[in-house]
Amino acid sequence: MHIQFSQSRPETARLLAQVVDKGKLPSSLEKAVSEGASAARFKGGAGQLFESFVERDGKVLRLALAGAGDRNDEARSANLEKAGAAIAGKYQSSGETEVVLDLADSGLSAEEAASVLLGLRLRNWRYDVYRTRMKDEQKISLETVTVINASDGSEAAWAEAAHLASGIEFTRELVTEPANIIYPESFVARCRERFEGTGAEIVVLGEAEMEKLGMGSLLGVGLGSERESQLLAIRWNGGGSEAPAAFVGKGVTFDTGGISIKPGPGMEDMKWDMGGGGAVAGAMLALVLRKAKANLVGVIGLVENMPDGKAQRPGDVVTSMSGQTIEVLNTDAEGRLVLADALHWTQEEFQPSRIVDFATLTGAIIISLGNEYAGVFSNNDELAGQLYEAGIATGDKNWRLPIGAAYDKLIDSPIADMKNIGGKAAGSITAAQFLQRFIANDTPWAHVDVAGMVWSDKPGQTWGKGATGYGVRLIDRFVADNLES
Repeated sequence: MHIQFSQSRPETARLLAQVVDKGKLPSSLEKAVSEGASAARFKGGAGQLFESFVERDGKVLRLALAGAGDRNDEARSANLEKAGAAIAGKYQSSGETEVVLDLADSGLSAEEAASVLLGLRLRNWRYDVYRTRMKDEQKISLETVTVINASDGSEAAWAEAAHLASGIEFTRELVTEPANIIYPESFVARCRERFEGTGAEIVVLGEAEMEKLGMGSLLGVGLGSERESQLLAIRWNGGGSEAPAAFVGKGVTFDTGGISIKPGPGMEDMKWDMGGGGAVAGAMLALVLRKAKANLVGVIGLVENMPDGKAQRPGDVVTSMSGQTIEVLNTDAEGRLVLADALHWTQEEFQPSRIVDFATLTGAIIISLGNEYAGVFSNNDELAGQLYEAGIATGDKNWRLPIGAAYDKLIDSPIADMKNIGGKAAGSITAAQFLQRFIANDTPWAHVDVAGMVWSDKPGQTWGKGATGYGVRLIDRFVADNLES
């Protein structure tokens, strides 16, 4: 989607859109529009949309009013995204090719205007690469947004937000691609392509290098696959000599469950079991493109979990890079095995100031929180609070759950240092407890379980059905609020 700024409405434009705060219809609206909106119970709630027709300058135009919610809402930025998304959702395949966003009388600051545009662009994104027989009325027609009457600085603010959009779209692309296209090596190749010329440093470890380092936990997951496992690091130095903040992602590009094989129905969804890794890759792209003033590293453990004669078995014991041994009772609890070595290597290699990992780790988190919040587990109250605040501001909501010694006992093994599952109770918590055993020296750490957030079976606030891009906004805002001066 092309977004441009202009001094006046293009002559060819037929669709006009305005953003309206809750309970504050612009006084400049035609009487028929105001009364029509009232009759339709349009109040300007976040994401609410009302359509009418007006005659202006001798020309009949479609007019869309998009609700931005209460101006004083702490989720103002997310609500403005919903307003923009409502416009795209309505007119994406309408036959209209251009929408004019008129910000006169909106009272929107430059940053607020950028939020509207971000929502509009993101909701208009759709991955149609493999669809060859679409009817014209199914195809995306909306291509251009022309912004008029914007406040000073809006164009510059959008240029900054456009980098965030690029990161979110990259995450969605990675998550959407099928597993025969995106596997560990091709994931790395696509990242190399996207980060080329950005100034970011790319480091990749293959299986031979990981074996020398003793990464038996990560490598054990990929034993049954013909695809070679990879460990990818994306490093950005934008903050002087400070220790970097690390973001670590689970990148299981397809998860059959291994020998503990999953049921067939729904297994196709496991192409997005790399959603945590996808979020880290997209967030790093956004941060690098906008030249974030912080030292950052994104690390992604990439494997494919398949069953064959070489695959690890339930009951096997593996030795992690940290030296800790793990009894693998269920090969479908593989994400924590990948993260165990990825987390340890990240600490050894980069000595990070803090670590946040993102993983589609447990189905149990969906039972707990549904598809509304990611689960957060942390050894540091300040870090957990910062993630919560960033989530409220951006709409990437998260909720903290407990960890503690009582839960830790549930993953003790009778023959090894730990086992990779803890039973039916508190499944998300015991998974987090497992990961915490690989955090050294009380490094501030948070684990974000995004299993219910990276994919949606129905359209959401700024996405269509499919990949949501969850996590990119969260990381970007967390960095902006807490790591950049």
